[in-house]
Amino acid sequence: MSAPRQRTRGGQSAATAWTLLLAAAAVEVVFALGSGANAGFTRLVPSVVTVVAGGGGVYLLSLALKSIPVGIGYTVWTGIGAVGSVLLAGVLYGERITPGKALCFLAIIGGVIGLHLTSGEGGDASAADAPQAEPE
Repeated sequence: MSAPRQRTRGGQSAATAWTLLLAAAAVEVVFALGSGANAGFTRLVPSVVTVVAGGGGVYLLSLALKSIPVGIGYTVWTGIGAVGSVLLAGVLYGERITPGKALCFLAIIGGVIGLHLTSGEGGDASAADAPQAEPE
């Protein structure tokens, strides 16, 4: 007999919720890069990519937030989006990454990690939001 799978308050596993959040953050990076490439929505393909990625990222985020507290989930989403956008803009568009920018990335990453480590699975949520064992 195996141990019951832990479910979060949204009915999905914690691994599923975090996978959705990471996917949402990756799509947010595509949205940001598309926004820079669409020239004010005057270029068709980058404009379509921007709109689809924007909607897709928010949709995936909303699914993740069914189980992850909003304060944690949104912060992780925006943090990964911000750092990923600046790093990829440096690679794809030749934007300069200065030591000051790098220091700020480390602060963002440290803040996201700190929030995750200090929140526990349910963050500041009530006991009703704690992971529940899946019914057998």
